[in-house]
Amino acid sequence: MFQMKYKQCIGLLLGVFIMPALFLNGQSKQKTLLFIGSYTEGVAETGIYIYEFMPATGALKKCGTGKNLINPSFITISANGQFLYACTETKLPRNGSISAFRIDSVNGTISYINKQDAGGENPVYLSVHNSGKWLVNANYTGSSASVFKLNANGSVQSYAQLLHFSDSSINTLRQEKSHPHAAVFSPDQRYILIPDLGGDKIRVFSCDTSRSSPAIISEQAPQQCIAGSGPRHFTFHPNAKFAYCIEELSGMVSAYTYSNGNLKAIQRIFSYSKKQDSYGSSDIHLSPDGKFLYASNRWEEENTIAIYAVNPVTGKLRLVGHQSTFGDHPRNFTIDPSGHFLLVANLSTNNIVVFKRHAKTGLLTKTPYEITVPRPSCLQMRVYGQ
Repeated sequence: MFQMKYKQCIGLLLGVFIMPALFLNGQSKQKTLLFIGSYTEGVAETGIYIYEFMPATGALKKCGTGKNLINPSFITISANGQFLYACTETKLPRNGSISAFRIDSVNGTISYINKQDAGGENPVYLSVHNSGKWLVNANYTGSSASVFKLNANGSVQSYAQLLHFSDSSINTLRQEKSHPHAAVFSPDQRYILIPDLGGDKIRVFSCDTSRSSPAIISEQAPQQCIAGSGPRHFTFHPNAKFAYCIEELSGMVSAYTYSNGNLKAIQRIFSYSKKQDSYGSSDIHLSPDGKFLYASNRWEEENTIAIYAVNPVTGKLRLVGHQSTFGDHPRNFTIDPSGHFLLVANLSTNNIVVFKRHAKTGLLTKTPYEITVPRPSCLQMRVYGQ
């Protein structure tokens, strides 16, 4: 009897010490990686940078790079976290390309798989379907969007469909023809939405991945935007009922309700802190909890992040404030998966600045952490080892 109780006590004590140790060990295996795309000035050079992000502090530690790349200016990560895809050979007087890489999350490195012709000049944005079987890309200068089948090993097949657009609008310098600037899958993955900066509309296409080719079936009625607004980047609210578009040329954010591929405009709100003769709004993201929306403004007189509170019932926005990006030309930014930090890529000053994000107010506070990267243009983050 005594021996049994003694063994039970020993077992309980071991459990007290071993279980927390196992838990802590599991926690320590988690790793948050920051992937950075950049412009290499049109030459083959180191173009993708990988850092480990420390979610407790916001600090960054360099892990690896992607070398011999030309202008990998926009990047994205597959839903399973195994592959990275990049718009490469952008801003050149020839067709760009889509490049695929395998991610080694343990070492924080990538290895090249293959690339394919993008189907047009200057690919600027790509998204991967959650199934991991399809990728859609927007060719800004080529006035087109291309759809690619992805293989199980992450490699990209030649494009299955090339969609050409013919539109223009009132800004003769920037809207002389169609300029698709994003291609985003809807939350249910059944639609693709393509903001056209040159045509002042958001195109909507159906998507059926059960078909061998093409993935895009038919165009829904496009959402017309205000003439001269220049819709650029687009994001969905976590509840999938609201959507938001940053308008590059007007310096405005447009809010929509969303259902089954249909958008309904509900609000337009100014993004800059002051009026200017021209605007260059760039990127837009929501906090993971959907309570705040952020938009980046870049131009000679202002480099800021606009901060909005989101009404959970109506989806409308209320301006909370503006935060200097401590650099020039904030082309892109991201919010870390925990929602505690926001990182901004300042293209012209070659710096990425880490801000602490206040969960209740949405406001941003600059941390001591900042890294130097040549002409950073896109940031993507992923937690591994969960």
